[in-house]
Amino acid sequence: MSNLLYIVAVILILGWAISFFGYAAGGLIHILLVIAIIAVLLGVIRRA
Repeated sequence: MSNLLYIVAVILILGWAISFFGYAAGGLIHILLVIAIIAVLLGVIRRA
C-alpha cells in the first residue's frame, strides 16, 4: 500500500512541475510575442 502512495505522490509532483514550467513557458511565449509586435511597430514607424 505504501508503494502505491509513493507512486501517486511522484505522479502528483511531476504533474505539478510540468504545469508550473509549462505555465512559465506560456508566459514567456506571451512576452516574446509582445516584444515581436513592438519591434514590428517600431520598424513600421521608422520607415514612415
